[in-house]
Amino acid sequence: MTRFTAWRRRSWAGYAVVLAALAAIGVIYAGFTPTPAAEASGTQAQAQDLANGKELFNQNCASCHGLNAQGTKDAKGNDIAPSLLGVGAASVDFQISTGRMPAMTNAAQIPKKEVVEPFATEDGKLNQKNIDDVSAYIQALGGGPGIPAVAESKDLALGGKLFRTNCAQCHNFAGEGGALTYGKFAPNLLETHPTQIYEAMLTGPQAMPVFNDTTLTPKDKEAIIAFITNTREEKNPGGNGLGRIGPVSEGLAGWLVGIGLLVVAAMWITAKKPKKLKKP
Repeated sequence: MTRFTAWRRRSWAGYAVVLAALAAIGVIYAGFTPTPAAEASGTQAQAQDLANGKELFNQNCASCHGLNAQGTKDAKGNDIAPSLLGVGAASVDFQISTGRMPAMTNAAQIPKKEVVEPFATEDGKLNQKNIDDVSAYIQALGGGPGIPAVAESKDLALGGKLFRTNCAQCHNFAGEGGALTYGKFAPNLLETHPTQIYEAMLTGPQAMPVFNDTTLTPKDKEAIIAFITNTREEKNPGGNGLGRIGPVSEGLAGWLVGIGLLVVAAMWITAKKPKKLKKP
């Protein structure tokens, strides 16, 4: 104790304590700080993904959307392909993963189709890496909604109410889709992935309006998706669903099939009626 007290009274003891404390703080800080090598590796991988996304965009999209994704117009100033600046990764992922892009036609509305290479493999599965790279490249150009993470919801009652209020007018109350004006249509939702449904609500592709988080909260969107996916699993107790559009298809089937069978039966009965006996 006497030796420690004597050492503490030395003129340089305070400096030694400060240096020791600084060294301890430096060791602790280094232990919790990511290594520069890891940061450099992550930055390099991100740069490679963006470079791959840019190359894929130039090869498959730039001919319509422009080299800088600014969109293109015809001689009269009408849009050939819209600008992609600000549409976000969600819009790109939706359009490519559903096969709508790259487009093969210039119709009033681009229909869903099989995804083509290089965004699909030879066996028809999605090449999600290439889709993600193009999505990230467009996101880097102008921001916009990112690809959402869809949480599971069990509030089917809320989802059904919101679907009937906001979606059924176009997509049919069971998600079967329907015709719109000027050659456009609301597509069938029964085979659409939940992430794609969420992306469609965020970005409003083609004839669909945008449902931002002010109009429908994330929980509302997830409830709607839960209702749609649950509807797919419901069986048709009467047999054929007939498009699930209610009395219209059922009444048409009743007239064509029911009345048709009655007419055929009446004709058969008449044909079998015995001939009148001739008088001698």
